[in-house]
Amino acid sequence: MPIAATMEAHPARPASTRRGGLFVADRYWAAAFATPYIAVFAVFVIYPICYGVWLGSNPASYRALLDDPIYPRTIVNTLLYLLFGVNLKLALAMALSGFFTRAGWYYKALLLVFMLPWAIPALPSYLSINWMLNGQWGLINNIVWDLFQVDGPPWLDSPNLALGSVIYGHIWKWLPFWTLIFLAGRLAIPRELYEAADVDGATKAQKFVHVTMPLMAGLYLVCTLLSTIWALGDFNAVRFISGGGPALSTHVLATLGIRNAFELGDPGMGMATVLTALPLLIPLVILLMRQLRRNQVAV
Repeated sequence: MPIAATMEAHPARPASTRRGGLFVADRYWAAAFATPYIAVFAVFVIYPICYGVWLGSNPASYRALLDDPIYPRTIVNTLLYLLFGVNLKLALAMALSGFFTRAGWYYKALLLVFMLPWAIPALPSYLSINWMLNGQWGLINNIVWDLFQVDGPPWLDSPNLALGSVIYGHIWKWLPFWTLIFLAGRLAIPRELYEAADVDGATKAQKFVHVTMPLMAGLYLVCTLLSTIWALGDFNAVRFISGGGPALSTHVLATLGIRNAFELGDPGMGMATVLTALPLLIPLVILLMRQLRRNQVAV
């Protein structure tokens, strides 16, 4: 077939229809498919954030917050909640992940039972803890009375015990999840490294220090940052275990913000309460993004 006839049968697409490697029609289709997602993101993410920042931008709300005698104790409670709740939880998760790496069907069955606290909804879990810790007719104090004929501790009537109970509830709820994350990280470590350590006569502690932790350090740091961010906004544990009591002494920033906004009817002050966590939250998010980028480059 002559070349001219071939060119007439298959006319070339004009070069002007190409922009950046995509046809103009393809760009239209891409914009059409992306528009609903952009609109949903703008309505349900960008707008609430901007509105919340605007709502909490009144200086009078911060002055009222600083004059509130509950606020300083709330700051201390939040820091203690993060310090003990996050670090104890992740340390226990790391230890338990090593336990569940053992071979045997009974370890797998035990892991399945161990995951139940995380699998069940948070609300009935925390309400059950609240009922068990009731000072008068709670399960734990009833057992103490039946065994020793003495009254049990006032779990939810003492500020320190109530805060400790809240931290315990948070650890109990989220420990299985982070254990599973660390278990997946341990299973990704090549077995040849442990076999070489066995040949060198390394003990279990030495293998953990020189093999497991160096390879798990990046994952552990990411989990610590992510867990801290989640715990900083955790509302359920305090709300449904201690209710912020006794005498409003166990509030954290998340629950105090809800109290100020809804119970006191001051949304501006409630949002200001939550926004005071930004000096801690923003550096955590930046560190998390940098660590994730560093891990991606390493991979």
